[in-house]
Amino acid sequence: MYLDGRTPARQRAQIRLMRGGLEVSTESGATLWWPYGEVRQTQGSYAGEEVRLERGGDLPEALLVADADFLASLHGISPEVASRFHDPGRRRRRVALTVLAALAVVAIAAGLYLWGIPAAAAVAAARVPVSWEERFGRSIVEHLVPAGKACAEPTRQRIIDDMVKVVIAPLPRTPYTFRVTVVDDPTVNALAAPGGFIVVFRGLLEETRTPEELAGVLAHEIEHVLQRHATKALVQHVSTGLLFTALTGDVSGVMAYGLESARVLGTLRYSRAAEEEADAGGMRLLLAARIDPAGMIAFFEGMEKRRGEAGPLLKYLSTHPAPEERVARLTRLARAPVPAPSRKLLDGYDWADIRRICG
Repeated sequence: MYLDGRTPARQRAQIRLMRGGLEVSTESGATLWWPYGEVRQTQGSYAGEEVRLERGGDLPEALLVADADFLASLHGISPEVASRFHDPGRRRRRVALTVLAALAVVAIAAGLYLWGIPAAAAVAAARVPVSWEERFGRSIVEHLVPAGKACAEPTRQRIIDDMVKVVIAPLPRTPYTFRVTVVDDPTVNALAAPGGFIVVFRGLLEETRTPEELAGVLAHEIEHVLQRHATKALVQHVSTGLLFTALTGDVSGVMAYGLESARVLGTLRYSRAAEEEADAGGMRLLLAARIDPAGMIAFFEGMEKRRGEAGPLLKYLSTHPAPEERVARLTRLARAPVPAPSRKLLDGYDWADIRRICG
């Protein structure tokens, strides 16, 4: 279609592609010569869009071409002027590059999720000070154990605190002050928060039949603290904002993530490697402290027997590896040679009395 630029009338036209320009024959009988140097393309760079070519000044003549192959033919006949006009082949390359770029973005995102974020979380967890972890952990425990839910009977709390001291006694030194809080909740669970905070649910405490069984659970959770598993996992899972505050050491900003972190920590599943590390380290602690490792094994054997009952109360089963795998691994670890025979914890104390810690 040809427009003369002076009237709104449109005329059908035939266009011949020549080496030096376009020969335009209109239905009125006129033959026009458009040198490529005087022609500009103003439309037709996108798929499905009509090609518009113009020639002239303020009121230019125009050619409207609906043929999708027009531009490709022009490039083939006169490649030396190709830069003045859109190349449909480039459009196809652009689509291919767009697809490749999208795939690259997906691959990069997957790489960040699988390796980048965990690596950054590990770097962040390794460089934050213990004081940061302590404030973070305290904030989490305040959300996990609301006012009135902590079991604070002093005599029985002192017994548990003394057990922790026995477990960690073989350590040459530790930057953490371990604090165990028993929460009045029937859920069978225990977890370690950053900074040395351990939360034991009343339901789990009532599942233990000997002090050695509780010592085994505590040793495992203590190792999670020492290896900073909770810190790494929370920095990785909670949000990129927390990751940034950890990397920059912003202590004030991290408190805002206490509630979100408490929710994550309550359902967190550590990696298999982290659980095995905590098992191995916990067993080493027990053996070094001369605490009978059979208690730790017995507790998880009891959990294995109750696996068929797993429900909302048996959260320790849902957030830890299968008990049968753990029992087999702990049994192998317990065969390690020890410098001295085991001693009995709380000899003469009726362990059932510890259950009264919540009143």
